[in-house]
Amino acid sequence: MKKDIDIPVVKDIYVAAVLEFNEEYNTHDWNVYLINNGTLPIETVLIVAQGYDEKDMTSPFRKTITIVPAKGFAKIEFIEERVFKLDNFFTTTYFIGNKMYDKRFELPRHTIKEDNAVDLPVMNKKGVMAR
Repeated sequence: MKKDIDIPVVKDIYVAAVLEFNEEYNTHDWNVYLINNGTLPIETVLIVAQGYDEKDMTSPFRKTITIVPAKGFAKIEFIEERVFKLDNFFTTTYFIGNKMYDKRFELPRHTIKEDNAVDLPVMNKKGVMAR
């Protein structure tokens, strides 16, 4: 029955876009990170990313991360500036111990910009936090 299903609340896990210098191409690029500010590692992380609006939709991007340590972070992807006009979402599923967690994070259209950057946990950088 529904009352028997335990749906754990996601806390201390964040997704953020960070503007970083790319030494290889001598450019400033936006990269999206998964941040674990919790006291336990998260494991078998599955991420599906996609952008959309009323008329356009990007192809789904899928990524698996084996483990993100406690108080750690992992790069999800480079995000192309052409998709900033779209609502970009990152559906994350992961395990802490034997319990599965799931949350959809969203970076709404036109929010990925330096003016919206805040101090990020764990990373000691500024970035735009997904909701």
